[in-house]
Amino acid sequence: MAFADLALLLANAVYATSYVATRVVLDAVPPATLALLRLLVGALILVPLAWRTPWTGPVTRADHWRIAAMGVAGFAGAFAFTHWGLARSTATNAALLIAVEPLTLLLLGPALLGERLTRRERAGAACALTGAALVVVNGIPGITARLVPHWRGDLLLVLSGVAYAAYSLLGRPVLVRHPALPVTARSILWGIPVLVPLALMEWMGGRRPAWTSGALLGALYLAVVITALGYLIWNWALERVTASHAAIFLNVQPVLGALLGVALLGEPLTVFTLGGGALVVAGLVLTVRSGAAGAVYS
Repeated sequence: MAFADLALLLANAVYATSYVATRVVLDAVPPATLALLRLLVGALILVPLAWRTPWTGPVTRADHWRIAAMGVAGFAGAFAFTHWGLARSTATNAALLIAVEPLTLLLLGPALLGERLTRRERAGAACALTGAALVVVNGIPGITARLVPHWRGDLLLVLSGVAYAAYSLLGRPVLVRHPALPVTARSILWGIPVLVPLALMEWMGGRRPAWTSGALLGALYLAVVITALGYLIWNWALERVTASHAAIFLNVQPVLGALLGVALLGEPLTVFTLGGGALVVAGLVLTVRSGAAGAVYS
């Protein structure tokens, strides 16, 4: 397994824990305020590190615009939609609906970035998406009885998946020419001013954090591990593989999210979860073997 693939696998395994953690913290911290705190702490970690990391070439005006859009869409937009959606839905549904992100990348990557999957990767993507769909069908509203109570939150979670995909689609052309650390740090800074007025609206409306030890630990986990380190690892891998290739690894999240739902939320372990998980693993195996053959690495 190539090191970039291992990094993608690890990053998505960690991402899968974020939904339960976020749902717990949202009981004490309003959605936009939590999103802003994640970016502020993430920036405090990444910006000093990035200060000493040189760019590998001139940063063009197009690079600046892309990095700004990454921050607005992939940090501010994605975090806000995710938190608003989780406040109205469940952690399990959030983990399952992240399947929107790889689907968006696989559909738009070839059109926007000119990327092409190899035959083995196409087979792996189809296998992984089918597996993720099986897992999602077991819990997505509209196919089970859970549709009605959560449809507003689930719609917001779908929008968050599109926003997360936009981050990678916007970032890939920059990351093939510049290091991940300064790109991640600068993009996170662009997300902060977008979230400030949203957090102020919450405070003015009387929605303020009620800090508990669990909420504080959860917020720090989301800020340090998921936001700062998670995005940095993702962007480091995106320097080395195409967005379409990386998208296939995102299918790990619905499976692990469903398993966490079984362990922590009391959700039943169904044949859809088991069968879908097996297909995702098979799809990842096909993808990793294709990558090892040198088909997509830049």
